Amino acid sequence: MDRGLDAVVMRGTVVLLAAGLSLVAAGTAGVTGSLALVAALVAVGVALFLVAERFDVGADAAADGGRLDLRPVVADLWLGPFLAAAVAGFYLGASAGEVQALGGLVGLVGMLNYFLRPFYHLVYGLARRVASL
Repeated sequence: MDRGLDAVVMRGTVVLLAAGLSLVAAGTAGVTGSLALVAALVAVGVALFLVAERFDVGADAAADGGRLDLRPVVADLWLGPFLAAAVAGFYLGASAGEVQALGGLVGLVGMLNYFLRPFYHLVYGLARRVASL
């Protein structure tokens, strides 16, 4: 298995799940799709970005015995609220239930991305074999 591919897939999954969770939480709180929601999500993203800057992502995954290093994944968590803000901005005027449903769909895409990891490895392996011919 390629560790780099796993890292990219995990980072994408975390961003999509964070975006989905942000929208589900807003919809559950009764917030409708509005510019105020977009501004609040951007503010949360900026706050997480400022925290992520202080997060140590320089460690080597090989030093952990080859396990997947979660520090870069956590460092990209701030992208989730920005993605949620983009989705909410696209669907201005959505009801709270619709905002919640949008969050569920974004989270579903994140889980689909995670569950397709074996397929990604298959395609990557086939591409490497064809390239080595």
